[in-house]
Amino acid sequence: MTDVTIAYRKKRWGWTLLAVLVLIFLLSLLLGRYPVPFITPPSLFWNDPRALQLLLHIRLPRIIAAFLTGMVLAAAGTVLQMVFRNPLVDTGFLGVSQGAGFGASLAIVALGGSPAMIQLCAGLFAMLGLGISYFFARRIRLGDWILRLVLAGISVSALFSAGGSVLKYMADPLKQLPDITFWLMGGLWSITWPDVIQILPVTCICLVVMYLMRWRLNLLAMRDETIFSLGVSAGRERLVLLLAAVSGTAVIVSKAGLVGWVGLIVPHITRRLLGADAQTTLPGSMLLGGIFVLLGDNAARTVLSGEIPLGIITSFFGATLFLFLLLRGGVSVKRK
Repeated sequence: MTDVTIAYRKKRWGWTLLAVLVLIFLLSLLLGRYPVPFITPPSLFWNDPRALQLLLHIRLPRIIAAFLTGMVLAAAGTVLQMVFRNPLVDTGFLGVSQGAGFGASLAIVALGGSPAMIQLCAGLFAMLGLGISYFFARRIRLGDWILRLVLAGISVSALFSAGGSVLKYMADPLKQLPDITFWLMGGLWSITWPDVIQILPVTCICLVVMYLMRWRLNLLAMRDETIFSLGVSAGRERLVLLLAAVSGTAVIVSKAGLVGWVGLIVPHITRRLLGADAQTTLPGSMLLGGIFVLLGDNAARTVLSGEIPLGIITSFFGATLFLFLLLRGGVSVKRK
């Protein structure tokens, strides 16, 4: 395949993903259980004021939140996989998701369990997970920086998971435990315009930072010796990208709960479609991540009369796609 053919193929896939995203976004506005099951006729929004209110104040903010959730988690997963040179890394790698889960459980059990307190504690402990991982990685004397951060992240994630299990054991089985369990499954059932307004500034800033630095990801994916010989400040640029990825993830998790597998599977699929160049892979992951979570959320709120947790749907389809890629040889881990 010539360079011109490859460039044309990437551009074609990019425009296709954008068109599919717009189509699914518009179709999502018509999907739901009310006022009629599954597909709402567009004319009904003009004839029924309640249907129009439902569209503008319930469906639209939820759809925007689902789109942002997919974009942030997929972009963060792409950044982490390239920075750590490990295709099995996702957004829960540095204790971020586990820290958020512990914070939300703590708020439910010990701090009253109000939505604002749950979101605040989830966001704070998500950032704390990164801080503790970084703190211990600076003090581990085994291997290079990447290996130290990997070991620290695994340990911190295990500690937060153990703490979350203790809180679930202490929770009231009739009131608090169901709230913890449902939050840990993830979902966008409570999203309103104030929630979208709260997450929009941080997520947009994080996405812009990752997008503008996407061409540096190709350098940061190289060995440290190679990066140093090119005169690149690898430590500082990695820190900026990590902060952008983790901050965006923390904000999303504080509102949506734990939505798994998006940051792991979407970058793999995007690399198969667009190649490994971060300049095309990162924006492609954003688009495909938005599509993936939008489809998952549409299924969550339309398949059954009751809400299906979004995390269950993304985990089921994400794991299925990952197994398919493994069988097709689309995932490989190479020692460098």
